Amino acid sequence: MDLVERIRPELIVASGDLTHRAKRQQQENAARFLRSLGPPLLVVPGNHDMPWTVRRLTGPFVEFERVWQTTEPLFQSETLQVVGLNSARPWRHQSGGIRSRQLARARELFETAPPAALRVVVLHHHLIGAPWRSRKKPVSHRNEVLAGLVDAGAELILAGHIHQAAVSERHEFEVVAGGVRGVTVSIAPGLGRPRPSRRGEARGVHTYTVSSSEIEIETSVWIGDDWARTAVRRFSRGPASSV
Repeated sequence: MDLVERIRPELIVASGDLTHRAKRQQQENAARFLRSLGPPLLVVPGNHDMPWTVRRLTGPFVEFERVWQTTEPLFQSETLQVVGLNSARPWRHQSGGIRSRQLARARELFETAPPAALRVVVLHHHLIGAPWRSRKKPVSHRNEVLAGLVDAGAELILAGHIHQAAVSERHEFEVVAGGVRGVTVSIAPGLGRPRPSRRGEARGVHTYTVSSSEIEIETSVWIGDDWARTAVRRFSRGPASSV
């Protein structure tokens, strides 16, 4: 992919819904495509990565784990500490959930990260939503999950699920006391082919560039036969400051 060759990312993140019906061939096709891109991958399952048969209850992640080994991957480097959390739940197909032990795991892993590493959480179910997909429920107990991830040390929270892009800093939608640490929440646009019956589904990706003081998020969408940049947003790392 030309975009990957141009950017040369340290890591590619796929935040779930790699398949439509969690079939073996669909998982293999998705893995073949993603691995062909070259850089390391961090992949978590989405609600569509669980089967729609009785296996949803008896073995919801068998095919996913066969291809990707784990539903909660970890990527570590001097610049990144990326923790994957599985929010897909067989009995809660749309909203998903995050348990307290998952938040504890994130905290433990962030505490062992290099001091300058960006601390990132990846889950499938969104914590914020695009206004035109407001009927799609966020992760269950959204406020508690967000607070738990912030307390764990997350600086950037990535998700998917709604197949539309949305990016915000927590102070833009959550009332918090002054001087507390900022956290950026980013929902990926869908990379797969848009469904013809659903208007407004673009094919796109977010690219994250990180410095010691800032996170830059560039959104690119597929138009015609090439990628086009549609937006660039910048968010401060560290404590929020007044102007």
